[in-house]
Amino acid sequence: MVIVMSDIIVVTTPSIPGYKIKEIKGVVMGLTARTRGVGGKIVAGFQALAGGEVSVYTTEMHKAREEAINRMIEEARKRGANAVVGLDIETSEVFQGVVLISATGTAVIAEPE
Repeated sequence: MVIVMSDIIVVTTPSIPGYKIKEIKGVVMGLTARTRGVGGKIVAGFQALAGGEVSVYTTEMHKAREEAINRMIEEARKRGANAVVGLDIETSEVFQGVVLISATGTAVIAEPE
């Protein structure tokens, strides 16, 4: 997976094809905690009764994932990096109905080979 956010390249791999890592800036992380409001829980309840995908949760998880990645990228940018390697995204329920999404990677300076 490769994500290019204007000036920052983000990959899930430990290296970037065609680039050489010149400097490691350190581990960077982005977090977000999410919950569904009462209306979303009601809609999700009806969708669950019908079976299949619970789209209100899928949409919320997608937004949370993007937010966590963007926060990680901002931290990398603040450290002077132009790329993040080894992106790892984890999801866990921290309280009943509260989901934590974390995006973690290594901020680096990468140059084309």
